[in-house]
Amino acid sequence: MALFDRFRRGPRTSAPLRDGLRTGSTRVRASDSADAQHLLEWIQTRRGIEGFVEPRTAVNDVTLLLVAHDGEWTRRRVPSVAWAHAFANKHQIPSYDAAVVGVPQRMREYNRRKKAEGI
Repeated sequence: MALFDRFRRGPRTSAPLRDGLRTGSTRVRASDSADAQHLLEWIQTRRGIEGFVEPRTAVNDVTLLLVAHDGEWTRRRVPSVAWAHAFANKHQIPSYDAAVVGVPQRMREYNRRKKAEGI
């Protein structure tokens, strides 16, 4: 390719991405049924769960953070904020906007314990 060949082809058009969304200069993988299935299986094997809906950022899409009574947690991409709250309501899990309330202290303590154990 010669130095100016890229300019001869004309402007590039951005086609929709198959595997995710384009946000600025980063690509974000869209949520899929495997994410929803993981969340469902996770809530069926734990107790005292709360949901924290994390808003879309330049790096990540909307995510649902689930935290169990002992601080164990999981996070997965979800289609939208409304979907995350509807999922939590359907499964009788209280849900909060993480941008407003933050994440619970028990999650940070769980992470600290796991780090101390070397896991």
